[in-house]
Amino acid sequence: MKNLLVLIAVLFLSGAIYAQMPQGMGGNGSSQGPGKVGHVYGKLLDADGKPVGDASVMLMQNKMDTVSKKMKQVLVKGLITKSNGDFNFEELPVTAALVLKVSSTGFKAFEKEISFMPKREGNAAPTPGMGMPSFDKDLGNIALTPDAKQLQDVVVTSNTPTMRLSADKKIFNVEKNIMSAGGTGLDVMRNVPSVNVDIDGNITMRNSAPQLLVDGRPTTLTLEQIPADAIESVEVITNPSAKYDASGGGAGILNIVLKKNKKTGYNGNLRAGIDKRGALNGGGDFNLRQNKINITAGLNVNQNKSRVSGTTERINLLDVPQTTVFQNNFNRTNGGFMFGKLGLDYFITNRTTLSLTGIRVHGEFKPNEQIDITTDSLYNNAKTTALSERNSIGERQFDGKGLVFGFKKLFPQEGQELTFDANYFGGKMEGNTLITSNYFLPNSSSLSSTELQRTLSNGTDHNYTFQSDFVKPLSKLTKLEAGVRAALRSRVNLNENYIYDASAADYVIIPSATSNYKNSDNVYAAYTTVSSSIKDFSYKVGLRAESSEYKGTLTNTGEQFGNKYPVSLFPSVFLSQKLTNRQELQVSYSRRINRPNFFQLIPFTDYSDKLNITRGNPGLVPEFTQSLEMSYLKTYKGNNSILGSVYYKYTNNLITRYLTQDLNPITGQEDLINTYINANSSYSTGVEVTAQNFITKAWDVSTNLNLYNSQVNTENTGVTSQPAMWSLFGKFNSNFKLPSNFAIQFTTTYQSKTNLPVNTNSGMGGGPWMQSQSSSQGFIRSSWGMDLAIKKSFLKNNAASVSLSINDIFRTRITNQYSSSDYFIQNYSRLRDPQMIRLNLSYRFGKVDASLFKRKSTKGEQNASENMQ
Repeated sequence: MKNLLVLIAVLFLSGAIYAQMPQGMGGNGSSQGPGKVGHVYGKLLDADGKPVGDASVMLMQNKMDTVSKKMKQVLVKGLITKSNGDFNFEELPVTAALVLKVSSTGFKAFEKEISFMPKREGNAAPTPGMGMPSFDKDLGNIALTPDAKQLQDVVVTSNTPTMRLSADKKIFNVEKNIMSAGGTGLDVMRNVPSVNVDIDGNITMRNSAPQLLVDGRPTTLTLEQIPADAIESVEVITNPSAKYDASGGGAGILNIVLKKNKKTGYNGNLRAGIDKRGALNGGGDFNLRQNKINITAGLNVNQNKSRVSGTTERINLLDVPQTTVFQNNFNRTNGGFMFGKLGLDYFITNRTTLSLTGIRVHGEFKPNEQIDITTDSLYNNAKTTALSERNSIGERQFDGKGLVFGFKKLFPQEGQELTFDANYFGGKMEGNTLITSNYFLPNSSSLSSTELQRTLSNGTDHNYTFQSDFVKPLSKLTKLEAGVRAALRSRVNLNENYIYDASAADYVIIPSATSNYKNSDNVYAAYTTVSSSIKDFSYKVGLRAESSEYKGTLTNTGEQFGNKYPVSLFPSVFLSQKLTNRQELQVSYSRRINRPNFFQLIPFTDYSDKLNITRGNPGLVPEFTQSLEMSYLKTYKGNNSILGSVYYKYTNNLITRYLTQDLNPITGQEDLINTYINANSSYSTGVEVTAQNFITKAWDVSTNLNLYNSQVNTENTGVTSQPAMWSLFGKFNSNFKLPSNFAIQFTTTYQSKTNLPVNTNSGMGGGPWMQSQSSSQGFIRSSWGMDLAIKKSFLKNNAASVSLSINDIFRTRITNQYSSSDYFIQNYSRLRDPQMIRLNLSYRFGKVDASLFKRKSTKGEQNASENMQ
């Protein structure tokens, strides 16, 4: 099905591309033009397998002679093979039928037709996970004997659309999205189908938190630390195969593919922008490719001037007398971050590539928050009002460094390859927060007392990943994949809390509110998959084995804890049936795991924030999720398509938040503690529909709807299970191309009333921004929002463009939440950066018409997923 989609797109564009292509040229010239992105290479051998050097290799093209009105062959390119028999042609016309001719003294002439159009064997169905075709063609070892080796066909893709749909994933092209220009990864995700982003930047798919990857690898970066201009595409994979990490729960994978310029020669782009608060952003990318060396570099700098306002109303049911607390919150965060990337590719031979990429991230932020608190109590019909205010001023800084080494070896047999990746990412963070709490006399505005609290924090994080994958075609339709992986992580964290002692005129440390710890966790894995097809039916089955261990130490007490999890098996099955009239049906099954993170395990009660006291639970065990999904893909005339999925997920030992009460040793009062427990189980089921429609040549729309139902069984905790609820999430995106190189993008999202997410696996948590709330039971009320952007391209080849965007036009993306327990009833609402306006300018330079899709493709750079499911 994927090959058919590509073929249709190529046919649609071929007329326009062919009309602009220059005539063929002789020798090894490097004439460049639209459509010249083909790449053909191979090796000449004699009957004994020895290389044939100094052989003449020519590529010819059949063209109509305007004088004789007959077809004749015209030379496109020619060369002499190297001493090792290698030959290499680049920047070839992709719509032309070519003929390869080889001649050498002592050998028979060899001739072979080469076409860049996709071709399938009979009626064979595409194998699940085979991915989009590549521009590269490895002709293999050509034996110059009468019994010449049959060459495989070459395929080519067309221009990348805004979104590509397949039965196993959706690929969102960020370059086509003008709404997120100048923003961060969060702004990108707000436009990606199936993905919902809340006010705190938490992302969910089908009401669960997905696993986040960058270039196919786990990351410690947050979406707010990745500039939107550094992202090439986002892949949404709802049911991954055994090839990929089993961790992360059952919500699937979001893979962020960073930009890597693939254009020959030198080229790049520059960009700059500003938002309505004066926050600046800017950066650039540069690429240099010559002979065997390819260098890419990118730098992005983003300022941040964020504002959040909100209110919280809470009734404390167990207080005597009963109290009502009202909070008015306002948060102001100023700062910025830098994201840099430098990469080097070295093409040892046509089939062997080494790559080395470095990443540098630095950020500094100054969050300031004011919380006005009013507490009302009613006793003997007399109302007492107590006022207080809490002001926090903080500074946070983080530094991250990453290094990625990649090795890729292609073999003469089509599709056979060996890859190895070694990845390191680490960093350090520092924080300093001063909290001033002012308490006023009851029913008065006179100041009663002031409390000063200071929090100092710092820590380091080191992550190593080693992975190797091998792909071996067993036949034209059957493929074997296998791989091993090790992920090693260590962390050190120091949190010290102080209270100002007036008698000592200094800050005094609070031991019970000080948390110093270090931990390490390791995951080891191996997998194998087999994929094949029988006529219009195809399948992919796989099995992954993983074991893990973690250990931690509270360094201020010496207390140690840890666990080792035995080998667990994670099978996956994907079955696909190609139907008539460009239809495809797929059924998939997988098993995944979500391991508790260190913040959820640490057996320490953190009293540093009186409004959000947290405690870990070292008795937590991993949760396992089994996912079953059936998808239907239909492609209509004009590449209009619709993808419908029915899914069911069942999780046992679900890790969920739990509210308990305990004595606070600092105040001597009973306080609520936010912690975690394993619930019995949970289920989630739903129907998701994604459609892409090209209304006219200048207007296309994409629509995503997800109707789902979920419930958590908490009977083992003594808490009544929350009733199941049907909810709807929708996202609509419309793109218009107007005269004079104008473009308009319109996006709207809607989330109906829905249950609270039970576990985002993001660490300890009570209320955001120090608000006193808990997700014990409750729901989030419905909300919607609308965004608009306009873009104007100008200069030669539209090398420059300016865009203007505004998000949340009507200030309607309000998070409005209700929660309740045996201890309280609470409502809170918050609004973040509404009606944000951004103005951005970009400029492309260099050989912008000579894009070359190189053979080099590490996991994450060829959409991170030639085999991703």
